[in-house]
Amino acid sequence: MESTAHDPKRKLQTMLRCFYSMCGLAGFTWLAFQLKFDLPSAGFVYLILVVLTAEYGGFLAATTTSIAAVICLDYFFEAPIFAFSVGERTDWLAFAAFEFTALVISRLALHAQLKAREAEARHRDSEHLYETARQVLLFDKIRKPGDFITSSILQVFQVQAVVLFDAVSAETYASSSASREMQDGARGAYYLDADRFDSLTRTWFVPLRLGGKPFGSLALSGARVTSTVATALASLSAIVLERSRSFEREYRAEAARQAECLRAAVLDALAHDIKTPLTIIRTASSGLLAAGGLSGEKTELVGLIDEQSTKLNDLTSHLLTAARLDTTDFQPEKEPLLFSSLLRSVIDDVDQRSQRERFHLSPAPDEVPALGDRKLIKRALAQLLDNALKYSVPETPIEITVSVTDTAVVAEVRNEGPGIASEERDRVFERFYRTVEAQAGAPGTGLGLSIVKKIADAHAGRVWVDSSDGDKTAFFFALPKEQDNTL
Repeated sequence: MESTAHDPKRKLQTMLRCFYSMCGLAGFTWLAFQLKFDLPSAGFVYLILVVLTAEYGGFLAATTTSIAAVICLDYFFEAPIFAFSVGERTDWLAFAAFEFTALVISRLALHAQLKAREAEARHRDSEHLYETARQVLLFDKIRKPGDFITSSILQVFQVQAVVLFDAVSAETYASSSASREMQDGARGAYYLDADRFDSLTRTWFVPLRLGGKPFGSLALSGARVTSTVATALASLSAIVLERSRSFEREYRAEAARQAECLRAAVLDALAHDIKTPLTIIRTASSGLLAAGGLSGEKTELVGLIDEQSTKLNDLTSHLLTAARLDTTDFQPEKEPLLFSSLLRSVIDDVDQRSQRERFHLSPAPDEVPALGDRKLIKRALAQLLDNALKYSVPETPIEITVSVTDTAVVAEVRNEGPGIASEERDRVFERFYRTVEAQAGAPGTGLGLSIVKKIADAHAGRVWVDSSDGDKTAFFFALPKEQDNTL
């Protein structure tokens, strides 16, 4: 429909160019005749006219001018004047020269015009791409990015239809003029991971890529859309979608951080409120047991109260430590510490002698101090030893080894007992997480190892577990050496 509509206009333009060239030829002929030009001079003037006509009027107008110029040369400037000498050699040579000039100049002019149009189109596309980038990179975060991208492309480039397929969210954003076939084609471009151009509908289908992997596609329908523009818009859409997801992750991280701060504040307040009455309960139960005079049943009940209050006291201590470590302004008070000395102190604090005798400590012969907060590091080591006692086979030895690497001091606590599955070895350090074996075994809260990890992180250290032997489990706690505070 478009080419048919333009045909009459092009014919009219060609006819006008031929008319103007004939008028110019008539003017040149009259002037040259009045000035009594000879044949060579008139031929040169006509050659200039053919060149100008080929430059601005095209090959057809220049050919018409060439024929008319040969006729005028023959009639007005070649003897005998005012008579035609058809078939003369000079006429054919003149016509050949004029026609060759018309062909060469018109081709050069056409090539230059095409180059100029291409440069203009590239400039226009660059301006449109800039305007589109400016709009979509400043998109309103309230709206969905896909809707904003499609509307911006539709508005700036004035294409017929736009479809954006986001494979991550499995959503398709399409302009109102986009057909179902165009939407299906967009999804197909993502699955095939290949650019495609439908010449029938003049539609480009281009995958969205980041890092070489497709995660969506863009479809553009319009006569002015080129391969370069389609690829550039696909890249721009990919950047905007990823930027939107980054914003969303940032918002979620901030919300999680605020929730974590609120949770830490609540835990801290609850732990402090529980600590005071709990201390009174423990004091009263311990006093009753020490005073004696109770019947066997009452002694058993008071002992149960004392045992459970001790567990509650440990839980509140864990909560207070966790709340302290969760604060953003927490800074450990570091000092040089010997792991072997702290471990001996922790072992001495174990109540039952039979349990203390299960520990076998092997200090490093070349042990050097590590940098850490004394109370926190002792608490972390105590937690690892307590876990070893809880989850090891009764009466089996617990091996404690202190070693020194190039940058750190490492404490290893190894015990015999149920292993930890590989998929759970990282999760055991999550708050409130307990393995299936741990839930079926000794009671616990799931807070201990998470506190150990937070203590290690606060000191730029590491904590990890190895349970590859099957019936043995080893926990490792590492801190930077005094002279090297980078692990």
